[in-house]
Amino acid sequence: MTDTPTLAELLIVACAEVWRDDPEWLATGITPIPRLGASLAKLTFNPRLMITDAENLFLEEPAPIGPRDGSPVAEGWAPYARTFDNLWGGRRHALVAPVQIDRFGQTNISVIGDHAKPKAALLGARGFPGNSVSHPNSYFIPQHTTRSMVAGEVDHVCSAGYNPARWADGRKPLGLELRRIVTNLCVMDFGGPHNTIRPISLHPGVSIAEVRDNTGFDLAWTDRALPETSLPTAEALTIIRRLDPHNIRATLLKDNPPAVRAG
Repeated sequence: MTDTPTLAELLIVACAEVWRDDPEWLATGITPIPRLGASLAKLTFNPRLMITDAENLFLEEPAPIGPRDGSPVAEGWAPYARTFDNLWGGRRHALVAPVQIDRFGQTNISVIGDHAKPKAALLGARGFPGNSVSHPNSYFIPQHTTRSMVAGEVDHVCSAGYNPARWADGRKPLGLELRRIVTNLCVMDFGGPHNTIRPISLHPGVSIAEVRDNTGFDLAWTDRALPETSLPTAEALTIIRRLDPHNIRATLLKDNPPAVRAG
């Protein structure tokens, strides 16, 4: 394994940043890259975070993903009741991976196409509706294209976003707080006017034109220079490779590209 960081490793570092300033909340990363990001955040700059084994234990230290020898050291039991106490109390920040997101931050994990006769049936809405109005949420989009960052609304609205037309009585849900979107091209947030989506960093070698061409809606952007997304440090790479000893991350992006694109 080389010391040259891969795009997957850069994305893990970018995902970790979503939890940088959180208090003692439950950090939930869905799919391997966000999960590794949550673990990296706890082991480097935010030890306050609560981490689970994705089953029913709070962990003293994040567990590696994939097959492992032995059991992680548990701090406590995390059954559904305790997990939902944190969730409904707003003491959770989830980084989830929808298949579609629109300009309002509404997401879809349910169907592609018309709900009555879909082109593809996926997971169903699952916990997205309640989670979206109970605690902060961020999103991971591994393939940033107009198929995932869609024009109009997502095919089936599974989670609340900044769309007043869908708010009950026109009132913003009390717990609605969307924070960041990490994609294979850039990092974005909801800091534009009226919570519109804006890019805040570009991955090395990516242009703003490429981001805009692959987004189905207009972004809040005013010709400002954008910083590059930070590359993993040597310390971060060591931790990531310890947390993913089977190199599962290398299988998650096509061809496992380097973090810095060739010119």
